[in-house]
Amino acid sequence: MKGALAWPFMRLYLLTLFYFGANSILNVLLPLKGAALGASNSTIGLVMGAYLFTTMLFRPWAGMIIQKYGSVTILRIILIANGIALFIYTFSGLEGYFAARMLQGICTAFFSMIVQLGIIDALPEKDRSQGISLYSLSGYLPAVFGPLIAIGIWQGSSGLSFAAAMAVIVILTASTGFNVKMEQKNEASPINSGKSNKSDRMDKPAKSGEPAITILQSYSMLITNRHLFKSSILMLTASVVFGAATTFIPLYAKEVPGGSSAIFLMLQAIAIVSSRFFLRKRIPSDGKWHSSFVMTIMLMLSVAALAVSYASMGGILFFYGGAFLMGIAQALLYPALTSYLAFVLPQENRNVLLGLFIATTDLGASLGGIVMGPISDLSSYSVMYAVCAILAGTMIVFGYSRRPQIQLS
Repeated sequence: MKGALAWPFMRLYLLTLFYFGANSILNVLLPLKGAALGASNSTIGLVMGAYLFTTMLFRPWAGMIIQKYGSVTILRIILIANGIALFIYTFSGLEGYFAARMLQGICTAFFSMIVQLGIIDALPEKDRSQGISLYSLSGYLPAVFGPLIAIGIWQGSSGLSFAAAMAVIVILTASTGFNVKMEQKNEASPINSGKSNKSDRMDKPAKSGEPAITILQSYSMLITNRHLFKSSILMLTASVVFGAATTFIPLYAKEVPGGSSAIFLMLQAIAIVSSRFFLRKRIPSDGKWHSSFVMTIMLMLSVAALAVSYASMGGILFFYGGAFLMGIAQALLYPALTSYLAFVLPQENRNVLLGLFIATTDLGASLGGIVMGPISDLSSYSVMYAVCAILAGTMIVFGYSRRPQIQLS
C-alpha cells in the first residue's frame, strides 16, 4: 500500500493504538474509583483534567526539544516513563492517580508531537490530512473495546486483572515503539521506500542556524496569527465538550434510564473510527478555510451535547444519539484544523506553533473536567451538558469566514 497506508505509517498507527490503550480503560475506571472513594465531581474532574492540563503545558516545549534534539531517543525515554505511570495506578489512591496523570501528561505531550510531526514531514501534502486522521483514528480505536474491559475489571473488583491489563499494554507499547524509525519526506519519493538515508532521518537534531522562536513568542503568535487564533479557539471550545463527556459520562449514565457508559463511549469511539476512515478523503487538505465544513461540525457538536443533556428525561435514544454525533464531530474537526495549520503556519516555526495548537486541545479537554465538575456539583450533569451545548453553539458563527471557499462534493 502507498501514501498514508504504507507500512512505515501503519507501524506508527499501531504504536499509537497500544500507547492510548491504557487511557480507554482509565477514563472509565478512574471516575468510578474516585466516586467509590467518596470524591466530589470537582475532585474527580481535577484528577482527570490533570492529564491533559500537564500535556498542554509541555506541548510547546516538546515541539522545540524534538526540533532541536530529534525524536527517536526521546520516544524511547517517554515510553519508559509512561510505563512507570501505568504501574503507579495499580497500587495507589487518589493522590497517586493525580501524580500518575501528570506523568502521563508529560509523556503524551512528547509522544503525540513525535508521531504527528513524523507523519506530516513524511507524507506529501495531499495525504497529510489522511495521515493525521488515521493517527487520530488509531488513538481512539481502543475506546471501542476499552470501556468493556474497564467495566469487566470494575465489576470483578480484581486488582490483579487491572495490573495485568496495564502490564500487557506496557509490553506491547515498548516492543513496538523501541524499534520505530521515522523518516523525512524525500523530494523524489514522498514515502520512504525502505532504504535508510541519514540525511533524511527525522531523529537528527535541527541545525543551529535554523530560525526559531521562544516559548513566549509562540504564545504571542497565538493571538497575532489569525489562522492559529481561529483554529485554537474552535478546538479549545470543542475540547471542553469532549472532555466533559470523557470525564463524567461514567457517572451521568447512572441517571439515564437504561443508560450504559460503556455503550456510550463505544458508540462514540465507533463513530470516530468509522468517520476518520471512511470520511478521511472528505477532510479538507488544501490549505484553505472551509467555513461550511467547520460550521457544520460545530452545529453537530452542539446538537450532540444538547441530546446528552436531555437524555436523563428523554432516555437512551438521546443519550446514544448524542454519543454518535459527538464522535463524528470529534473525528472531523481535529484533522481538518491540523492539516489547515500545517499549510498556513510559518514553516520555520511550524513545529512549535503546531505544538501550541495541540496544547489548546489538551487545555479544553482538561477544562471539560476541571470547570464542568463544579458546575455539575452546583447544578446537575444535565445542566452541565446544556452549558456545553451553548458553548459549542457560539462557535458556529465563529467558524464563518468571508474568504472564498472550495466546497466539498
